[in-house]
Amino acid sequence: MANAMQIAMTIEADRTTGRYHPIWNWFGHDEPNYTYTENGKRLLRDLADASGDAPRLRTHNLLTSGDGEASLKWGSTNAYTEDAEGNPIYDWTIMDRIFDAYVEAGIIPFIQVGFTPEALSSDPGPYRHSWSLEDTYSTITTGWAAPPKDLVKWHDLVAAWARHLVDRYGRDAVSSWPWECWNEPDGHYWTGTPAEFCAMFEATVRAVKSVLPEARVGGPHTCGAHDNPAAQSFLRAVLDYVVETDLPIDFLAFHAKGRPELIEGKVRMGLAKQLLDIRDNLGIIAEYPTLARLPVIIGESDPEGCAACSARVHPQNAYRNGPLYGAYVVESMMRTYELSRQSGIHIEGAVTWAFLFEGQPWFDGFRDLATNGVGKAVLNAFRMLGKLDGAWLATHSDGALPLEHILEDGVRNEPDINCAATRDANGVSILIWNYNDDDVVSPSGTAEITLDITGLPSGDVSIREYRMDADHGNAFGVWQEMGRPQDPTPEQIAELDARSRLPCIRDTGATPHSGRLTLATSLPRQGVGLIRIDF
Repeated sequence: MANAMQIAMTIEADRTTGRYHPIWNWFGHDEPNYTYTENGKRLLRDLADASGDAPRLRTHNLLTSGDGEASLKWGSTNAYTEDAEGNPIYDWTIMDRIFDAYVEAGIIPFIQVGFTPEALSSDPGPYRHSWSLEDTYSTITTGWAAPPKDLVKWHDLVAAWARHLVDRYGRDAVSSWPWECWNEPDGHYWTGTPAEFCAMFEATVRAVKSVLPEARVGGPHTCGAHDNPAAQSFLRAVLDYVVETDLPIDFLAFHAKGRPELIEGKVRMGLAKQLLDIRDNLGIIAEYPTLARLPVIIGESDPEGCAACSARVHPQNAYRNGPLYGAYVVESMMRTYELSRQSGIHIEGAVTWAFLFEGQPWFDGFRDLATNGVGKAVLNAFRMLGKLDGAWLATHSDGALPLEHILEDGVRNEPDINCAATRDANGVSILIWNYNDDDVVSPSGTAEITLDITGLPSGDVSIREYRMDADHGNAFGVWQEMGRPQDPTPEQIAELDARSRLPCIRDTGATPHSGRLTLATSLPRQGVGLIRIDF
C-alpha cells in the first residue's frame, strides 16, 4: 500500500523478561440482575472461554434492597430486611441466581460488599434513585449510599453472607474469591464522612475474616487521583486508618478513567488521563511502605466514567460500538503493565467496567461487551489478549511511542504501533496494535509491518493470525451495512453473531531458518492482531 507506514518489529522468542499474568480478564457492571438473563449467561461463557485463566467479575448493588428488577445503574437482591421488632431477616434467593450463574460459567466472583440495605440506611429520604439517560450523574445518590446506622447489624449481615456462600459453594471455592468493600466512597456512592467509611470498611473486613480468615479482602475503590484532590485525600485517609489500626487487608484498590471528547464531530480519546490516574494512585500507595508491598486491583479502568450513558445522549462515547474501543483496551492494558513495572507495585487486575444492558436499542453506544446478545468488536480484543500465556518475551517496535510521551500528550499526531509477546510450552503469541486517540481512519493510517522473530526451536511451525479492525470481527460494521436495523430478522441476527466472532485471517505453516522467521502483515489504524506460532 503506497501510503502505508513501514514498521519493523522484533520478537526474541528465546529471551524472556518475566512471568506473564493476565490483568485484563477482570470485568464489572452496576446491574447484577442482568447476570442471570439468557444473554448474561451467554456473555459469561464467552468471557470464560476467552482465556485459560478464569475471569473475575465485580458488580454493584449486591446488598441493595428491591424487587430484583434491573434498570440502568440499578440492581437489587433484597438480601436484608427486618421484622417489626427490628430483627434481621436474610434472604439469599436473588443472590443465589447471580452467584450460580458465575459458578456455572467458570467465573470467579470479585465480591463487592455494598450497598446499604434500606432497613439499615441512615438516610430517611428516598432510597431508590430514578436516574435516566438525560439526568446528571449525581442524581443516583439516594438512601442506598448512606452509611449503615448499625455497624453491628452490618457486620452480622456480611458474616451471614459469607457463611451462606460457604454452605452453598464450599469453603475451598469461596476462600479463593476476593472480597472488597464499597465503590467510590469519595464520589457519588457514599454520603458519609471518611471516618464513617473507615469504620464501615473495618467492620466489613473483620466480618469476612471472622468466617473466612484465609479470605482476601481489600479496598477502598476510590476514584482516579489525577488532578483530583478529594480522591487523593480520601485514599490517604483510608490508608492512614489501615496503618494505624493494623487492619488486615490483602490488596488495595482504586479506579482510573479516561476522558474522551468530541473534536469537530469526531471522537478523541483521553488515554493519558486514565494512565495518569493509575500513576498518581500508585504514587500515593508508594508513600506507605508497608502497604506498597500489597497487590493492587484497579477496580474500574475505563475510557470514561459512565457505562450506562449512551452515545445517543453523550456523543463523545461513540467509540464504544466499533474497533476503537478494542484498540483502546489493548493499548491501555499494555501501558498499565508498564506503569506497574515502573512503580515496582504489582497490579493484579484491571477491571473493565462493561457487561451488557438488556432491553436497549441495537448498538446504542453503551459501554458494554455485547448488544442484544451479539458481541461487540471489543470482545475480540479480549479474545486475543486471552491467547497470551507463559512468560513475556523481549520485543521492539520502531512505531512505538514512549510511555512518557503518552502521559504528557496522549496518542494524537503519531499513532502507537506496538507489540507484545509471550511464550508458553507450545508456542509464541504476538500481539500487535495500531492505536490513535483520534477516531479517524484513512489509508495513510495503515501500517505495513515486518516481524523479525528469532530464537524459535528447530522444525516446522504452524502460524495463525487473528484480527479485529473495521473489517474483521466487527459486528457494528456489518449492522451498518444492513441499514442499521432496530428489528433485525433472525437471519440478520445469525449473520451478526457469526461476524462478531474472532476471525482467523491466516492459517499456514513455515520452517524457521536458524531459529529465525520473518512475517509480513498490514494493520489499519484502530486494529489489533494476534499472531500465534505453534511449535
